[in-house]
Amino acid sequence: MSTRSPSSRLFTRLLTRFSPPLSLPRLPGLVSQCAVCRSWPARQVCQPCLARFAPVQHRCASCALALPADLSMGLRSGPGLCGSCVRQRPPLDGALAAVPYAYPWSTLIAGYKFGEQPGWAAFFADMLLQTPGVLLALESLRASDWIVPVPLSLARLQKRGFNQAWELASALARQSRTMGRADAGLLLRVRDTRPQSELKREARLANVKGAFLVDPLRVAELEGRRVLLVDDVMTSGASLFTAARALREAGASHITAVVLARTE
Repeated sequence: MSTRSPSSRLFTRLLTRFSPPLSLPRLPGLVSQCAVCRSWPARQVCQPCLARFAPVQHRCASCALALPADLSMGLRSGPGLCGSCVRQRPPLDGALAAVPYAYPWSTLIAGYKFGEQPGWAAFFADMLLQTPGVLLALESLRASDWIVPVPLSLARLQKRGFNQAWELASALARQSRTMGRADAGLLLRVRDTRPQSELKREARLANVKGAFLVDPLRVAELEGRRVLLVDDVMTSGASLFTAARALREAGASHITAVVLARTE
């Protein structure tokens, strides 16, 4: 026979009925504060900060470098290109970037990559999906096409615990519901290299030369296919260009680079 009072038993029943179970998952995308301005409550970054720090920018269609405002009053007929891409087109059919690699994104991306915070991938993927051209590029993929992350070396992957480009690629595929398939094993990193951030611009291309190779047993899966090549940051473009050449040599017919941030 219970020794608790009727009021105690009633309180216990109410608590059990209306309290969420301990295993209830945390609602995705909800945090206590904006990571930039600390407003509360907010998503990872609040809407006012997104409007302030992630404006739509006019970018080079080939390398995603920010361009001056288009003053042609609608008379420009072709895609805008930067001076470097006019002189020599990179091995990409297009490039899209969400934000400049500047405050606050440089800090947030560093925390994502090096601070063991892979949970940011879903938010960053959502930012990319709001970037003009990204959703269209994903929707143009067929079931035989690919979403490919720039691979990390095994040593760097073991140290970091995850490949930030793969987390972005898989989140983009999941959140866009594209027909294209995200795959982290199609493009391989066959040579370890120094971090690109440690090198000057002219040394970066030589640093990653020969670093990427399509899995020899899967070359046929790329013949005539479209590829979205995904990375977190594009600086000189050396890593993306080298990866794109490896994909092109394996038979990819169309390659679009999609990056979260682009340096000035």
